[in-house]
Amino acid sequence: MTNQPTKKKKNLKIVKGVVVSDKMNKTRVVLIEKNVMHPLYKKTIKRSKKIKMHDEENTTKIGDIVLAIETRPLSKEKRHTLYKILSKGETK
Repeated sequence: MTNQPTKKKKNLKIVKGVVVSDKMNKTRVVLIEKNVMHPLYKKTIKRSKKIKMHDEENTTKIGDIVLAIETRPLSKEKRHTLYKILSKGETK
């Protein structure tokens, strides 16, 4: 029996956001918002970013609050996978 080194997992980033589009198959667009301090005026500014997230079973819908985790590149723009659904959105 040989002692081979095991691969260490990197500290992958987990981001929290709201699903804003579910029109694609197995892909969701998630809006991530964060508050940052303006360097000169010291005022809090809201910054937002949209990412594409992989959702294998198409379980999330618009309005759901989700956690997405970084993964290897799955397509040209997809770099995140569904980690957990925190709350379900309003149904229309």
